[in-house]
Amino acid sequence: MTATPWPISSFTLSTALGHGNAAALAALQAQRGGLAKTQFLDAELPTWIGVVPGLDDVRLPAGLQEFDCRNNRLAWLALQQDGLLDAVQRARARWGAHRIAVLLGTSTSGLLHTELAYRRRGPDGALPADFVYAPTHNTNSVAAFVSQALRLDGPSWVVSTACSSSAKVFASAARLIAAGLVDAALVGGVDSLCLTTLYGFNSLELLSPEVCRPWDAQRRGLSLGEGAAFALIERDLQSAGSSAQGWLLGAGESNDGYHMSSPHPQGLGAVQAMRAALADAAIEPAAIDYVN
Repeated sequence: MTATPWPISSFTLSTALGHGNAAALAALQAQRGGLAKTQFLDAELPTWIGVVPGLDDVRLPAGLQEFDCRNNRLAWLALQQDGLLDAVQRARARWGAHRIAVLLGTSTSGLLHTELAYRRRGPDGALPADFVYAPTHNTNSVAAFVSQALRLDGPSWVVSTACSSSAKVFASAARLIAAGLVDAALVGGVDSLCLTTLYGFNSLELLSPEVCRPWDAQRRGLSLGEGAAFALIERDLQSAGSSAQGWLLGAGESNDGYHMSSPHPQGLGAVQAMRAALADAAIEPAAIDYVN
């Protein structure tokens, strides 16, 4: 069955290029990247990374300090850009807090918080008493934080499927809205840097010693970074006199289970997902201008 096109009323992102959509656009137009030689805690790796500026200065809203970790600070920083908080407030007034879902993707969540706590463990190996796993490192931490910070009471969960995490939540949102379970969904993804990610990819010999060069025959690996992006999808905007900033036309998913860290040599899983998305949106491949 072809999916109904769902309007996107607001969206934003914050990355190493800067905070908000305008910063990202300006960097792209100037052909300016956000990568720099490794400067993250005491990591000593010959690579380049993308660090979101200003995260150490971010403070979470009053009453939500239990969620304080790098990942949730990144989420809060991104949420404050491009009028997204105002858009969510309008949607909450229109639909009701219980009719707005919070569906987010993450991979390592607040793992850095646990890494830093591990460094402070006691003589008996116990983690420090001020370390609380659930609101910081737990995978669902970011969705719980965002739901409470924005006073949203609808369905809430986190998808953690590595690189596809924040794409899959769009499909989840479409299904919930189509089923009549919600009228809007705040979707997105938040992933912050941590030592496990840096040294893990290094152990796989995948980190480039220079700025990464995708599609280059002489490429030497990848460059890691962090970032957060959100989009507000609503059932209808016309009755509210608003116009869509974009549309969710369709989605496709697959699960080939080929290998722990490598795709199928012929890309069968990716092909299956793309064909499913095209069918869901009822469009032909020629209609696609860009594939990320």
